Order: sequence, then structure tokens, then C-alpha cells
Amino acid sequence: MPQQATSARQGLAGEEARRRLAAEGPNELPGARPKSTAALVREVVTEPMFLMLLGAGGLYLALGDRAEALFLLGFVGVVIGITLAQARRTQRALEALRDLSAPRARVVRDGQTQRIASREVVRGDLLVLHEGDRIAADAWLFEGQLSVDESLLTGEAVPVDKTPAPAWPATELGAPGGDGTPFLFASTVITRGTGLAEVRATAGGTAVGRIGLALDTTPEPPSALQTDSRRLVRQLGLAAAVLASALVLLGWLWDGHALLDSLLSGIALAMAILPEEIPVILTVFLALGAWRLSGQRVLARRVSAVEALGAITVLAVDKTGTLTRNQMEVAELQCGETVWCDTPPGSELPEALHPLVEFAMLATPPDPFDPMEQAIQAFGRRHLSATEHVHAAHPPDAEYPLSPDLLAMTRVYTVRPPAPGLRPCLLATKGASEAVADLCHLAPAARARIQHQVEAMAARGRRVLGVAEGRWMAPAAVAGATAAPVWPVHQHDFEFTFLGLIGLADPPRAEVPDAIAQCRQAGVRLLMMTGDHPATASAIARQVGLSDRPEVLNGAALAALDDTALRERLRHVDLCARLQPVHKLRLVQLLQASGEVVAMTGDGVNDAPALKAADVGIAMGERGTDVAREAAALVLLDDRFTSIVAAIRQGRRIYDNIGHAARFTFAVHVPIIALALVPALVHAPVLLLPVHIVLLELLIDPACSVVFEAEPEAADVMTRPPRAAEHSPFSWRNLVDGGLQGTWLAAVLLAGDAWLGQWQTDAAQTRTAVFTALVAGVYLLTLANRSPRATSMARNPWLIRMGAAVLVLLLALMGVPWLRQLMGLAWPTPACALVGVAMVATGAGGLAVLRALRRR
Repeated sequence: MPQQATSARQGLAGEEARRRLAAEGPNELPGARPKSTAALVREVVTEPMFLMLLGAGGLYLALGDRAEALFLLGFVGVVIGITLAQARRTQRALEALRDLSAPRARVVRDGQTQRIASREVVRGDLLVLHEGDRIAADAWLFEGQLSVDESLLTGEAVPVDKTPAPAWPATELGAPGGDGTPFLFASTVITRGTGLAEVRATAGGTAVGRIGLALDTTPEPPSALQTDSRRLVRQLGLAAAVLASALVLLGWLWDGHALLDSLLSGIALAMAILPEEIPVILTVFLALGAWRLSGQRVLARRVSAVEALGAITVLAVDKTGTLTRNQMEVAELQCGETVWCDTPPGSELPEALHPLVEFAMLATPPDPFDPMEQAIQAFGRRHLSATEHVHAAHPPDAEYPLSPDLLAMTRVYTVRPPAPGLRPCLLATKGASEAVADLCHLAPAARARIQHQVEAMAARGRRVLGVAEGRWMAPAAVAGATAAPVWPVHQHDFEFTFLGLIGLADPPRAEVPDAIAQCRQAGVRLLMMTGDHPATASAIARQVGLSDRPEVLNGAALAALDDTALRERLRHVDLCARLQPVHKLRLVQLLQASGEVVAMTGDGVNDAPALKAADVGIAMGERGTDVAREAAALVLLDDRFTSIVAAIRQGRRIYDNIGHAARFTFAVHVPIIALALVPALVHAPVLLLPVHIVLLELLIDPACSVVFEAEPEAADVMTRPPRAAEHSPFSWRNLVDGGLQGTWLAAVLLAGDAWLGQWQTDAAQTRTAVFTALVAGVYLLTLANRSPRATSMARNPWLIRMGAAVLVLLLALMGVPWLRQLMGLAWPTPACALVGVAMVATGAGGLAVLRALRRR
């Protein structure tokens, strides 16, 4: 019998709804609060380097050198301003990404249907639900008939049917998934039907909310880069504190220098030793890497994950929406012995299958929301548009919806014009193949043959529907030519003829096979983790080339294995299906415990815990839930699998360049330390003061960040295996390599200082020659620490810009009198200029030799 309309209900009183909203809070998931401006400023000014700059500025004020003090303090202000601007831009991007799962909802209050913000929905509200609505809260359906897409919670691509329960069940809300239940869940989408439901849980009490709250108990793993850099900074920071303190005491007590002068020397040495560029490297490389990824439609929510991309050894991928388009299509038709498959695409449809498609369209609304029904209508219009099998759209005279007892629906059309005294009717039915076969009263042998065909189609990843046609003539005693027929109560009261089977599939994305091949070439293992049916998972895996292994590990079998046995099974299995959220989380954590660096893709709430636990969680941006995006480190704005491959490529390039920058940073600090420490130890005039080191930072910071960040990727970036987990750009091997370069340059500069000292050159002249050679040496170290096989400077325009900046800085130091005086420099004599050129040439030659040795 056609479904009755939803009955009127009064719903909550407006006053009661407002009271519950105040008492229980809004219906929204908790989100991370943005950092305040004060908190951002506090983070910047508590960095050791900036504290030392503030201290040095204070000492200069105490000594009466206001110019030097203002220069240092102004430098601090510029850095704070840049940091705040960058942080605010990042924060605004993240806030723009966050949106509510169900922005609006229809509810009945005071007997009137109202549209309200979903955050205002409260427990006890009556939700008025229509096709296309996103459900605002967990509820139970007590009136109407719905099909609901719960893939965001279960991973199932196919909608499930909901059956109303007139009275609230004694049990709590059941688990998502499965047909025939009255339970509705927040963030799921109604694909067909209308209904009335009572809200039973909101916000954190919903299935979505419970998983979101569970994320707080899943710790985010710190990146290896962060761990290594913090350890190095602590070690060098301790060394800086010890040596600087010793230098202060040595100058004050041993050499009799004034305390303030000794403190300035100590601060200069500490600034020379402390690698403040390392935080700069991490911040700039990862931030610019995130910006580059955004150009490829990948949003980095946590930039620390950008460097982990290059170390991924296992990529765990969801099926629906990641490997597939999440768009159902008709892929196969069977009518007796006649079979049609869309291979190659655009294959002609045999005439014998036209009635099958015709009645499938008649059994489907002309403008449906359900993805399978959309696929049927689109297929029919494409293949039958020039035939008599496409009918003008008009509503049926009666409709029999799906029910728990019979998973088939029938639409009844009156043949026009009706016969005199009779009303001939045409019936179109579609639904589960066994239900349609039952309506047709087929013999056991015919049913067995159809079941065999269904199983074969399911093994190819199809969702199979049966289609039948029927004819019914309203008796003259019951209906005249114009009287409305009295429709039979049950579909079984009609006679049907079985027409055949329609196989629908969510086809794989066209770019996925090539992207998977690139991952394999890069040494990244792929593992499918889906909540869908094992047969569907196997079919998609074969189509995209993910795996040809026949074995599929399902959730029940996974739960029965201990960690040791599961680890062994994973060595031989690439496909895991019918997984629950706890299964996905366990798999990710087990792979990590086995030494793998795991990236995982997902879009549903059921993926969120595993997304957060993974080294790199990757959420879908177009169709993913708020919870999934909040848990993930990266968000694919276009949901394309190729974007993951581009992100891996970008991650490897970034990591390579961080290694180059770290080596440069260590190299450039060695001559600065030497020039700050050695003159004090040998009782020679001071060469470097804090103001000189600050000026050097204007070159070193861009060199170690922007210049190296812009280095192009190596030719073998996607053909070599992932780097070892214990590898680090801050490893002692890499730093010792930089230390050798810095030692050579320091030796050359100290030799030049000693040579000029033998000539009894003025201290300002000596400082000028050594400092200008050191500025040029910073550029030489930049060139020396590029990739050993990088030759052309044209591929990195920042190298040319930095060379121009070095030249402009040297000309300004020599040509601007007040700046020359501020720095304690002098216009160089010919002899000093000649020694300076000799230091630069000698340094360049030695660095070229060291780079050639590294290349070999």
C-alpha cells in the first residue's frame, strides 16, 4: 500500500527547547580554539635567541650606544610582526575549512515546522526529514520510510533502508549500518523518502560526537624531525650557555675587561653557537611546503606532517571516495543469456536489454537523490534516448515502497487512455534480486540460476538489483473508466515477469592506477582498509592494480587474532574489509609498532581515530566529515588520489632540502664561533659583536630557509625507497660534513686575521677585511651545500637574488658612513682589500673540493 503521509505532531515547546539548549549546550562538535595574539607573541619572545637580543639591546642602552640598541630591538620587532602575520594567515585558512556537518535542520516546535541552525537542535526535538537532508542529530524514526547514506560512519557505499518503529525501542541506539532499523545518526544523508524522527542525542552524545571525543585520548605522534631538532637545539644551547659563561668570566676576571663589555662578548658567542636558524628552517620549510601543497589542492592542517610525507612506507587507503569516484554507475546488465558490460566504455546496448532498462527507469523517480537511482536514470537516458522505451516523466498512480518483509519497490502507472470500463495498469518493480524473484513466483531452478548470476556479479564488485514488469487490469465492477482503482494491499497480489539483473558499481578514478604504480616505484606499500564488502574491495583492488592477492582480511577475523598473528597475516594481505573504527586504529598502531611510517586516507567519522594516530592522516575535503578533517594532518581539497602522490613527492623534496639547509647552518656557525671565541682566547681585539651577528642573520636566515627551500627536487626523488626511519637531517654525519666546511672557512678567516695582525693593521681595518670575507663566505657556503649534483643556478632564482643581496650589503657597509661607523668598520686600504679577496678565493677553492668529494 502506498505509504501514508507523516502525521502532525506538536513537538517541543519553544521555551522547553531553549531551556534544554542552555542546560545541555549547543549541538556541535568541540573544536580547537585559535591561539590568541598574546599567546603568539609570548611564544616568539620566549625563544632563547630573542631573549639574548633583548638582553644585548639592554646592555647597549646601559653603555649609551643607542643606535646599536635600537637596531637590535627593531630587529626583534620585525621578527615578531612577521611571525604574527604568518600565524594569522594559517589560522584563518583553518577556520575557513571548518564548517558544520548539518548547517540547518527542520524541526517541529509548538506544532509548527521551523528551520533552525543545527547547533540549536536539542534532545526531544522532532526532525522533519526529506530526501537530500543531512541528519542533524542521532534520532529514532517513528514515521515514514527512508534510505540513508551512512558511508561516513560505516564505509559502505550503498544506502541502507530505515524502517519506522511506532514506539521507542527499549534498547539504546544500535550500531550504524544494516537495513530495517529505525536508528538515524548525525551527519548521515537521506537519499530517499521522508519521515519524522525524535532526537535522542546531540553533540558529544551522538555516534559522531563519541568518536570525536575519543580523538582526545589518541595522542598525536611528534614528528621525527621535531624530536631530532629539539634534541640538537638543547645540546647546542647547553654548550652555548657554558662557553658564553666561561668567556664572560675569562674576560672580566682574567683579562680585566669591564663587566658589560664581557657580557656583550658572551652574548655574541652564545648567539654564534645557538642554532636559532633550526626553528626558522622548520617553520619556513614546512610552511612554504604547505603553501606549495595547497597549490596542488592539498591543505596541510598541521605543517609538521609535511616532512613525514617523505618517509611514508605504508599508505593505507580507504576505498569509497579515494580509489573510487563515490558515484554509482550501471556497469553490467543480464537478461537470461544476454549480458552487457561497459567494456570498453560506450559499448552498444543490445536490443534484448532495452525492456530491462525501460522498467528499471519506470521503477525509479525521474529526478532521484539516491545514487543508485541516479545511475539508472542517467544510464537509461544515455542508451535509450532515441527509442520508444523512454517515457515522459509523470508521477505514478500508486507506489509500494521497500519494507523489511520485502526489499522491493513497485511503481504503478495507469495506461492512458484507459479502456472503456477498465483501467489497465503497468507495474515496474526493482529491488533485491531474491525479493523480485519471489514476486515473480519463479521455479527453484530459475531462482538458482539467477542467484548464481548475482554471486558472480557481486564477486566483480557489483551491487545487484532485480527488475520485473507487471500488468494489472482493474475490474470493471471495481473501477470505471474514471474511478480510482482500489489498489491491492500487497505487491504479491500482482503478477510479475522477471526481466533481468542490473549491476551497479562505484567505478575507480581514472588516475588511480598510474598513481598506485608511482607509489610502488617509490617503495611505498599500499594497503586497502575499508568498511565495504570483501568482494567489492577485491574487485576494485584488481581494477586499479593495488593487489592481485586473493585473500581479504575481514574485521571479524582481525579481531580474533593477537598482535603477533596479525602482524604475520599483514605480510601476506593487502586488503582489509568490513572494518570497524577500532580495527582501523589497531592496524595503524600495529604497523607503526613494526617500524612503518603510516599514512592513511579516510573521509568518514569511522576513520577519524586512525587518521589521528597515523603519522600522516589524509582526509577527503569534498565529502569528508568535520571529525575526519579535524583528526587528519592533510586534507585533499579535490579528493584525488594523485594529490597524495604529489604530496609524497613534495615531502621528499622538502626533506632533502632541510638536510642541505641543516648542513649549511652548522657550517656557517663554525667560522662565526671561531671569530667570536679565538680573539678572546689569544687576547686579540674583538672581531664580532652582537650587532655583526644580527646583520649576518639577515643573510643566514633567508639562505637557510627561502633559498634552500626553493631548490628543485632531485631526479631520483620518486624512484628511490623511503628514507630509513632513523635517518635525520640533523644526524651527526650530516653535521660533521657541514662542520668540515665551516672549519675550512674559519681557518682561512683566522689566517687572514693573523696575517693582517702581523702588519699591525688598524683593528677596524682588520675587522673590515675579515667581516666582508665572512659575508661573502656565507654565500659560498650556500652554493657548497646545494645537492651535490645540482649545477645550474637558473633552476633556483633565489640563488641569484641572494648573490645580489650580498653585493648590495657589502656596498652599503662600505658606502654608507653611519652604517660603517655603527658596525665598527673602516674604508679598506688596498692591502686589506687584497687580503679580503685572497680569503674569499681560498675559501671558495676549498669548499669546491669538499663538495666534489661529497658528490663522489
